Amino acid sequence: MSRALSVSDRQSWSHAYAWLLLGFICYALPWSVFAATPGNASTVLRIQGSNTIGAKLGPALVQGLFEEQGLREIRLEPSAVENEQQVLAIDGSGRQIGITVAAHGSGTGFVALQDGSADLAASSRPIKDAEAASLTRLGDMRSLAAEQVIAIDGLAIILHPSNPLDALSTAQLAAIFAGEIKTWEQLGGRGGAITLYARDDKSGTFDTFKELVLAANGKTLAAGAKRFESSNQLSDGVSQDPSGIGFIGLPYIRQSKAVAIAAGQSQPMLPSATLIATEDYPLSRRLFLYAAPQAANPWAKALIEFAHSPRGQAIVEHSGFIAQTVQAVKVQGSPAMPEAYRTLADQAQRLSVNFRFQENSATLDNKAQRDIQRVLDFLKGQDKLQHKVALVGFGDPKNDPARAALLSKLRAMEVRRGLARGGVIVRDIIGLGEQLPVAANSADEGRIKNRRVEVWVY
Repeated sequence: MSRALSVSDRQSWSHAYAWLLLGFICYALPWSVFAATPGNASTVLRIQGSNTIGAKLGPALVQGLFEEQGLREIRLEPSAVENEQQVLAIDGSGRQIGITVAAHGSGTGFVALQDGSADLAASSRPIKDAEAASLTRLGDMRSLAAEQVIAIDGLAIILHPSNPLDALSTAQLAAIFAGEIKTWEQLGGRGGAITLYARDDKSGTFDTFKELVLAANGKTLAAGAKRFESSNQLSDGVSQDPSGIGFIGLPYIRQSKAVAIAAGQSQPMLPSATLIATEDYPLSRRLFLYAAPQAANPWAKALIEFAHSPRGQAIVEHSGFIAQTVQAVKVQGSPAMPEAYRTLADQAQRLSVNFRFQENSATLDNKAQRDIQRVLDFLKGQDKLQHKVALVGFGDPKNDPARAALLSKLRAMEVRRGLARGGVIVRDIIGLGEQLPVAANSADEGRIKNRRVEVWVY
């Protein structure tokens, strides 16, 4: 005998119907609909470190890698935590995977490698001795397998667009940011009191500025400087402040004005692409990824190799940094050049790469070892393997100028040995010793930069 449903019966049937309907929807719709939330993603790689890399370049390289791997529905999702992002994609099996990019400063990347919370450390400076020592259980973090230079960047010194100042020396910069030069009038400009804009203590950008400018001149940052974790916020602040001066990575100049910089006896140089690619610009720097030499994570290895590839370097350039792609550049000769160098400028072109060496060593550094193959690829592509290459070595001052010239020539000969393994027969080797410095020789960092080998092609 039928009877009317009670209120509780009707509620029970309503709940049951809702569950049946939800079950049907789950069965009927593709799994990717439900995999589309970041919380469901399987994290395959964790990157921690530099804001300079993590804000734009890191995510762009990850997206490029996903595209190369044939993944679909690739997208960038911001995290609930500031300066953290996740790149998400669907793999061939319909599973959603993600790579996290946390950008809280270079130093945090090495801490994360140590505690196991990251697989790759992104850094806008070389690893420090203490950091390398703390990671010895992972292997030699300065080895070719561990240290990867993925791009070149330049620290731009930025002013308000209306500031008439065009050039500064690194010594002047140090005095400005130490608070010793307090007004623009002291520099021959106008605008009254100087306002300092600086990155925060965790930033590799600040570490680089501190090492290349402040510490090199025995200074420390003035306590009154405004500090920023975000590169964009710092640059925008300077562009809106007629009294402001700041330092920033090259892609973040934005609406500000960059000035030319001189170091020691070098000529003032603007942060141009060529001068940064060769690392001649006084405030040029390398951008790194660090991984354990025997890293087991296949995504870490894949991302590193992709970053070095032509497509990866195209992304570097598109992101506003300087790619390590080799190009031939015409150099304008001048009477101030040594005669042999002026002849080269008249008759040949310079390649956009300099070979540099490990500290206190005649061994090519990690970047240079990879650059050997890049130069070989360029020379083969341009049919310049036979008697079309000149190598020019430089160094730091010695008590005997002849010894400085000899050492610079020996450095060029080391590069010749590397190129010879690829079939290059060098036309000429020139040693110019301490001439044409690109950095001050008063500190180790400057002397290392001056010990270099240029490649010229006819």
